[in-house]
Amino acid sequence: MTTVDAPRRRPGFGRVLRLPGVYAPQADSYFLAEAIRRENVAGLDVLDLCSGSGVLAAHAARLGARATAVDISRRAVFTVRLNALLARQRVAVHRGDLLGALPGRTFDLIVSNPPYVPTPPAVLPSRGSARAWDAGPDGRVLLDRICEASPLALRRGGTLLLVHSAVSGPEASVRILREAGLRAEVSNRTYVPLGPVMRERLPWLRQCGMLGPGEDKEELVIIRAEKR
Repeated sequence: MTTVDAPRRRPGFGRVLRLPGVYAPQADSYFLAEAIRRENVAGLDVLDLCSGSGVLAAHAARLGARATAVDISRRAVFTVRLNALLARQRVAVHRGDLLGALPGRTFDLIVSNPPYVPTPPAVLPSRGSARAWDAGPDGRVLLDRICEASPLALRRGGTLLLVHSAVSGPEASVRILREAGLRAEVSNRTYVPLGPVMRERLPWLRQCGMLGPGEDKEELVIIRAEKR
């Protein structure tokens, strides 16, 4: 059953350092952190895909999980290691392209806050700040790959928690995961003010029908999928 649940507090990430071009913790980070807390992750093997600053991996470790983080960006990998040290948490960090960085590994919980902002250019940036959010014309370049690959990396009874914008097609995420045999649904929703990138692209998003004329907030969703 789908629930509606806005984040009531921001988890204590502590001091967070960030190299230029690495995604800074924002509303979606805090929203997903609350979902992680509800999973009771103590003693579980947890993978944070598209880790960015590493705050979610460190958060899982602080809750008692054995945390692993993956990001394709060299700067992000360095940032994850730095923030794990600052948080005094043990996080195994790997650089690579999503689950290709850990072939054959399986986990009890996979969490991901990947790039999901729709962007007009079909070619994604290979460097710079936009790499942390640009995700193709429908925002699903990374989302589709994560939904397709995650079921094989989940142990039986394992769970995927995936956060993204409602403009990026939650129904497509749920459909792909269900087709792979997972029990999937939108478990949580919240509304947040449009960020600077979404505001900059607002005319294009409205032209494409992704946001309506009067919409001035972004709906965030968490997809929860469980492997039976």
